[in-house]
Amino acid sequence: MTMEKQLISKSYYHTFIEGIHNVEPIKVLGELYIEEQQNEMPDLSYIRFAQGEVYFLYKDYEAAIFKWENVANELKPWAQKNIADAHAKMNLLAIAEDYYNAVETDSEVLKTEVLLQLFSLYIQLGKHAKAVESIKHAVDINPDYPDVTDVARVFFEDQQDWDNAVELAVNEAIRTESLSWFMTLEEYVENGHTVKIKPNYFREVLMTLSNIDLNRFESLATALWNSYKQTDLYFPWLEEINDLMLNIESGPSCVWSKLSNQFRGTYFELINGTFLIREFSYLIPSHLTNWMKVSTASDAAIASSAVLAWSEMYSSDMEASIINKAETLLSRSAYDQKGIEDGFKLFKSIMKWAGSEGLLLDKRFEWIVHELQNLNQYHLMITGTETSGKASFVNMLLDEEVSEEPANATILYKDADNAKIHAITNEEERTIAEHNEFKEATKDEQTFISCKMPVPFLNENKLTLIDTPQTDGNHYLYVADSLLFVLNADSNLTGNELDMAVQIKEQAPELPIHFLLCNTDRNTDSQEVMERTEKIISRIDAYFPKAKAFTYSTYGEGNNQINEFSAFTRSIMGGHSLEQERASKILYYIRKSIKYLLLKREEVENSLIDNIKWNEEIVTKLKGAQHQLSDLEENTVQVIKKSYSKIIEEWKQDLTIKIPELVQQSSEVIKEDSDFAKIHIVLNDEINKRINHYIEETVLPDLYIELQEWMENSERELNDSQEYLGEMSESFNHLYGEDKIYFECDRRVLDDWHRDINRMTRGNIQLTKANFLNNATISQFLWKSAGKLVGALSKNKETLHEKYKQYMEGKDYSKTSEVLIDEFMQQFEIFGKSLERDIKIFFTDPYDELDAVLAETYDEIEKNKDILSEMQQKPEVYRNPITLFELRLRQYEWMFATRERIYENSPSI
Repeated sequence: MTMEKQLISKSYYHTFIEGIHNVEPIKVLGELYIEEQQNEMPDLSYIRFAQGEVYFLYKDYEAAIFKWENVANELKPWAQKNIADAHAKMNLLAIAEDYYNAVETDSEVLKTEVLLQLFSLYIQLGKHAKAVESIKHAVDINPDYPDVTDVARVFFEDQQDWDNAVELAVNEAIRTESLSWFMTLEEYVENGHTVKIKPNYFREVLMTLSNIDLNRFESLATALWNSYKQTDLYFPWLEEINDLMLNIESGPSCVWSKLSNQFRGTYFELINGTFLIREFSYLIPSHLTNWMKVSTASDAAIASSAVLAWSEMYSSDMEASIINKAETLLSRSAYDQKGIEDGFKLFKSIMKWAGSEGLLLDKRFEWIVHELQNLNQYHLMITGTETSGKASFVNMLLDEEVSEEPANATILYKDADNAKIHAITNEEERTIAEHNEFKEATKDEQTFISCKMPVPFLNENKLTLIDTPQTDGNHYLYVADSLLFVLNADSNLTGNELDMAVQIKEQAPELPIHFLLCNTDRNTDSQEVMERTEKIISRIDAYFPKAKAFTYSTYGEGNNQINEFSAFTRSIMGGHSLEQERASKILYYIRKSIKYLLLKREEVENSLIDNIKWNEEIVTKLKGAQHQLSDLEENTVQVIKKSYSKIIEEWKQDLTIKIPELVQQSSEVIKEDSDFAKIHIVLNDEINKRINHYIEETVLPDLYIELQEWMENSERELNDSQEYLGEMSESFNHLYGEDKIYFECDRRVLDDWHRDINRMTRGNIQLTKANFLNNATISQFLWKSAGKLVGALSKNKETLHEKYKQYMEGKDYSKTSEVLIDEFMQQFEIFGKSLERDIKIFFTDPYDELDAVLAETYDEIEKNKDILSEMQQKPEVYRNPITLFELRLRQYEWMFATRERIYENSPSI
């Protein structure tokens, strides 16, 4: 045992008792101590150090401390460490800490031991930070010290101190290059303890591992890759791993299946539309380069086609050498049979995105793409110049007079147990139940009709028949597996007919074209007919050497011709790879859909601009309508109030004249025998009675008639206003193209007027009794008139009678009359004052309706402006997904083009 091991284990005292048996160490050391004291220059430090160890062994810690305190040689640092150990044993931890910290030594072993003891002490004291500091320091200065890194690892794990645990694993993996540490680190990664650490922290450890074990490297890199997904550090990780992989080379025997999956999955995540292209485009060149490098045989075609597709769209991103490598790799890639599945997934993703944007793809394309997936059916399209013969031929095959006359629509006939007919346009799909509906639908050249019904011929031959009248620009051509061009065999083949067939070939160069010769001559076996037919076929061969021809006679026996045509269809079905051809056709409809979405984007923007402009014009019209309504209301108020006020004012004037007359006429009540002492009372009663009678019998009936006439005129005026507003609403609704605005005036106002007029002009009036005459006033008049003859007048009743009458006829009753008239007219005047308010109530709803529509229009303008502004400022938000769809499309087109070349060159096909 080395001395350092003895000092660590406190067994240094063995050096003094070696060879001495059956004697207590303390006794031996005591004797040596006495013996050493006898020397002229005794050196007792070694013995004291050993004695301290023995006392420590026997748990006499104070004695041990005493001995170690008196050590003065090179063992003093160890003695100080032991003094600290003794205090720790006595649970004097604070003192122990001071002694440990006081140790000064150059020995890495002692430093390590002190740090380990401090680490243990700090754990007891609950000083976590200092414990971490101690164990990390121990690892730093002496990582090879027995168990020090394992102690640190266990401690960090127990404390769930994952930052330090990861740091330890990374440092030790790099230092020791031990796979166990790399495996520990991978475990930390898999448990999510590294997700907040920046990816470049792991660069060195990954590079180190790549030089040791590529399989282990792939496993750790994959774990890190998975851990960073769905975090903010995902892109930094992708940047780091791609940069790292560019500098790692592997032998031909190395298969990177995990990393190939990661590169593939990440690539498709990046281009699925979640991110804008500018957010990840800087990653793609290195990402695709590395993917191609690590791709497995099954991924090679996908990776290399991705490189080629990206380089086409962003030519400056990819180096020429990488593009050349991709072309070579793609040409050597394994044959993949997932073309239809991949294409359909892309089409579905386009449909889903379009739906989220409020756009609808062409319903016909959706229907056709579903139809193309059915590889159990062969699609035969029939078109050409001979329409009547074609209709007859189709009816023969269907065994039903379905095609009575040439149709403008394209019709797909398919065998099914039950008849189902659907008419599909670019916007909708509807079921057709009646024959008349079917005939009507066939007139529209933009309609695609799916007609499923029991047809033995189609069932037996696994055939789907597509009857189309259109050839120029017909996008239904790509649903066909072969095309049967119908010609009139009764006349020679014309240049126009050949030109039409050639145009189809130019539009769909991969589509096999065959010919149906319709013969309407009863004598099909005549020499002339046979020679003409051979001449037509010979001319067809010159232009279409691979084409086959079938002759059909409208007068021929049906079953024989059907059997012959069945054999003909079998002959043209051979030599096809439907899987590959259908996959390419699905891509055609995907490209058409993408172009459609691009046009829709422009249409949406233009539509927003037009909508904003239209709504702004509507705002102008609505504001104009508000002014018109205000003018209408004001005019109505003026007309109705003026006519009413005129009536009331005229009657007021009438009463102003009539009441004084009634008062004066009441003088006839005065008689010579009247009691002049009370005559004023009698006269006042008579006057009030006559006034009331006049108002009830004359004024109110006549006023009622006039007000009824006023009501009729007012109602007519309000009806005219309602009619005018109705015309205004119709004008607006014509602009909107819907019943959006309806002005309903409040006609309850008229009911209220009728009720109020009846109340005011019917029944007894309750006027306050007016006092036109009083005795004091009369006496004063008589006194002024006759002076001191009053007494004499009182005796001469005739004279007094005349004086009374003279007084009454000459008196001014205007003030009293005015009070009475005001009282009577008050209710009519109140009614008149309420007319303006009532008329405003009549027009309340039109005002509210205009305000609501105007507010809604303002909101729509602002909403559309916001959308348009975002579209114009951030065109990539819309364009970005479409560009990514185009990218994926180009990738599949590269792959399918390669497959077709393989198919063409394969001897087994």
